[in-house]
Amino acid sequence: MEQIKKFIERAGLPRVVIGILLLVLFSLAPTAQVRIDTSLNDIVKRFAMNATLALAMVPMVQSGCGLNFGIPIGIVAGLLGSTVAMNAGLQGWFGFGAAMLLTILLGALFGYGYGLILNRVKGEEMTIALYVGFSIVSFMCIWWLLLPYKNPVMIWGYGGEGLRTTITTEGYWLNILDDFLAFRIGRYFKFPTGSILFIALLCGMVWAFFHTKTGTAVTAVGSNPDFARASGVSIDRMRMHSVIMSTVLGGIGILMYQQSYGFIQLYLGPLYMSFPAVAALLIGGASIHKATITNVVVGTLLYQGIVAMTPSVINSLIQSDISDVIRIISTHGIILYALTMSISHKGKK
Repeated sequence: MEQIKKFIERAGLPRVVIGILLLVLFSLAPTAQVRIDTSLNDIVKRFAMNATLALAMVPMVQSGCGLNFGIPIGIVAGLLGSTVAMNAGLQGWFGFGAAMLLTILLGALFGYGYGLILNRVKGEEMTIALYVGFSIVSFMCIWWLLLPYKNPVMIWGYGGEGLRTTITTEGYWLNILDDFLAFRIGRYFKFPTGSILFIALLCGMVWAFFHTKTGTAVTAVGSNPDFARASGVSIDRMRMHSVIMSTVLGGIGILMYQQSYGFIQLYLGPLYMSFPAVAALLIGGASIHKATITNVVVGTLLYQGIVAMTPSVINSLIQSDISDVIRIISTHGIILYALTMSISHKGKK
């Protein structure tokens, strides 16, 4: 029993519970007539779609800004970058690269403004970030109708103005990373090599950044602001670096998502996209004060495993669709658990 308790403490209760649930779902898959290779294919594809959004949380956590519930700001930058590139008729690698470049530029600009706001509300970043994220999504609902896009694939057919709710990436950059160096194992499992390599590159860049002088200063600001200030580190500047990096990664994350998913989702599509990313990071073992690349990888695999396995297995066994209920419970439950644990730790101190 002592060894089990130590394992749970070391691994974390959320990861243990989600891991057990995932193993149970895999063991029930044959009974529910669900193919294991198909399920694994779904999990890997979902991981490639969502890992970058979870990675975008790391810089702000490390700088002490907390979980980035304002990731829709970066997502909007990515949506603007992709729609502008598509409106110009850019396709293939050139189109995807142009969308990426625009996303990085807009993400840096939006991140700077976002950072100015968060530097004025120290201690309440997560609450403010949530409302800023909601606000920019609602604000863009107006501008998606007013911006002068002309590509007939993108705009409403009956009026000739305003962007559609969903826009297909087919013919532009659909699966452009997923299919790069992809290979199959059996009939149903396809490994998205290009996307995994790109995610590995981003993870390596984030890891390398936090091993530079600036990255170490960012971590110091998050760990001990008083010590960082006494060492001559500009706290506001380091927080600004982390917010800009997080916003840019969020924009790149939505490009990864849309090239794999096949659609650009506008209007209220990005509204709640911060919650799965936050939940994935927390399931991976991160806290609101510390996060690592390992937390991103492990958490995204576990969370997307639950999301992929629940509809196919549970719905087949009980002949009822409760997959969305389980997803909502797991997502918000993990976030609630992490926040309450943080409050309890502060109370003990």
